[in-house]
Amino acid sequence: MKKKVRILVADDHDIVRRGVRPLIESEWGWEICGEAGDGRETLALAEKLKPDVVLLDVAMPEMNGVDVTREIKKRLPDTEVLAFTGTESEALFHELFAAGARGCVLKSDAAEHLIPAIKALCDGQPYFGSRVGKVIFDRYLETGAKPGESAPGGLSPREREIVQQLAEGGSNKEVADKLGISVKTAETHRAAIMRKLGFTAFSELVRYAVRNHIVQP
Repeated sequence: MKKKVRILVADDHDIVRRGVRPLIESEWGWEICGEAGDGRETLALAEKLKPDVVLLDVAMPEMNGVDVTREIKKRLPDTEVLAFTGTESEALFHELFAAGARGCVLKSDAAEHLIPAIKALCDGQPYFGSRVGKVIFDRYLETGAKPGESAPGGLSPREREIVQQLAEGGSNKEVADKLGISVKTAETHRAAIMRKLGFTAFSELVRYAVRNHIVQP
């Protein structure tokens, strides 16, 4: 008898979640145990439901896919993350794999690759919807980088989270409330991030967030 597979689907577009549902439920013994529409909801549901696989949209509001992946793997190491994206970017793939994702499927390839990808992850194997993805992952394995480490000169996970909140229009107070820190600490983080990246204008920070797939354009 096949092992029952519980899948959490996370995408901020309802039409996408409805689109993948029949594909997943066509497999005997597979079930969608929950759906989430933003990054924070995804993390909360993952901790509550402990799914076998999280099908995770990379460009999520509140908390982007890279940071959600990192937190899921930290808190639920047995849960596999399958990144689901409409953007084919080597830099983004590197970040996802370093955060702990073991597979990546382009949304345009869902009909062909989604089911094989979930099956592979359930068997403990990586899966990629393109040759480019596999080459990038092989290169990542050769580097010996540890999941969760930020690139030299890059932002820490907490700094990325703050950048996302700011770029999505959050004030220092709103950022502080969401992250459970003081307004002063939020202001200090913001100033430190601007210095680290060499920015003098907030618009530069927003462009950086879009360019690095921290927020959606």
